[in-house]
Amino acid sequence: MSLATPFQLGRFRCHLLDGGLQRLDGGAMFGVVPRTLWSRRIAPDERNRIPLAMRCLLVEHPDGLVLIDTALGNKEDAKFLDIYGVENAGLEGATRLEDALGAAGFLPKDVKWVINTHLHFDHAGGNTTIDPELEGDPRRHVRMTFPNATYVVQRNELQFARHTNERTRASYLPPNFEPIAAADRWKLLDGNGEVLPGISVHLTPGHIPWHQSILLRSEGDTAVFLGDVIPTAHHLPLPYIMGYDLEPMRTLESKRSLLANAVAGRWWFIFEHDAHVAAGRVVPEGKGVGLAEVIPAAP
Repeated sequence: MSLATPFQLGRFRCHLLDGGLQRLDGGAMFGVVPRTLWSRRIAPDERNRIPLAMRCLLVEHPDGLVLIDTALGNKEDAKFLDIYGVENAGLEGATRLEDALGAAGFLPKDVKWVINTHLHFDHAGGNTTIDPELEGDPRRHVRMTFPNATYVVQRNELQFARHTNERTRASYLPPNFEPIAAADRWKLLDGNGEVLPGISVHLTPGHIPWHQSILLRSEGDTAVFLGDVIPTAHHLPLPYIMGYDLEPMRTLESKRSLLANAVAGRWWFIFEHDAHVAAGRVVPEGKGVGLAEVIPAAP
């Protein structure tokens, strides 16, 4: 099984990293779209769950190795892993993401920048890892997975993660982000902007208020790491919006803007959660959009 799929975007050497698999309720993943429609695209299992990748992106940048999102990590218990159908264990106690990083030729200590689209557990859980030298509850004894990295997220997203309610509490787990704060390793952003030359963030609210997608631009080409604004290629149609989204009408407008720009610029879309399609170039197709030059998920 290939854990790291390389591709070139202008001068950037990139790697699509396999961070593992989870399974979430298909109805929740497609919101108001009826099961008779979405199940033609992805067949659910006996618990009505569909398989979803936890794909991350590694960019070899002149200012240091950049990792975008970090999958789930290794801190959750067996009950949690069963509920969400998680398969992310690597070899010799590592996570799948750490093995994928190794397959690309790197170690966690080599990563200089970690950019989180947002702080939900399947996007930021790998920010931290169990410290094997400490005993007790592993969620209380964690350290940064990438010890030499600066971690990047929206300032308001970190605050949103710290002030949860009954709807959001299960998705924001403090061990995934508070150890970064304790080590003073957050670089907090206020809106859209460039993080490094050729790598910028763009707010795409709706899933949560401060969700950001990551844009890579080099030599006239553009790729977007979408996060949860368009989690799979099956969510390209405008009405296909997750029931998990807190503000679905804002998701609609975020998608509308992204798709218009992507078609005009023939952008690449990188799908974090599609178990079969890793990326593709956005092209017009009928009354909507489709994908060309598709990069399939690693077998």
